Amino acid sequence: MATGIMEVFLVNAKGLGDTDFFGDMDPYVLIQYKDQERKSLVARGQGSSPSWNQKLSFRADYPGSGDNYKITFKILDKDTFSTDDFIGHATIYVKDLLAIGVEKGSAQLQTSKYRVVGADQKYRGEIQVGVTFTRKVEQKWEKFGGWKESSF
Repeated sequence: MATGIMEVFLVNAKGLGDTDFFGDMDPYVLIQYKDQERKSLVARGQGSSPSWNQKLSFRADYPGSGDNYKITFKILDKDTFSTDDFIGHATIYVKDLLAIGVEKGSAQLQTSKYRVVGADQKYRGEIQVGVTFTRKVEQKWEKFGGWKESSF
């Protein structure tokens, strides 16, 4: 099993539709990969076309336990006096990316647009994301003599 770092570059979103009646919504993204979760910055007052330009890192193993090689993006609107509103979600499957990264040392999914789907399974806009995976080089330790093997 190989281990590495998967970096998700969260660029922006467009056409999300506004969930707030007064003012612009304040979108943020919960990014989940297996049992890890990261939260993006809140794009205050940016409405239905927020821009984050943020990198978030995850530990990734390949092949790992289970067969769940997907990144889920859950987009929410930050509310101050009530629970945050769910806007939609998008999913990227990264099994092939990890396999290539393990073989070659690194791999990249170029920044692309992915469809955002709401709770009603209808189109809610798009999110732009890029993903890279870099295999962690395992250090091999040379055997050095102990105190009995030293020349002193």
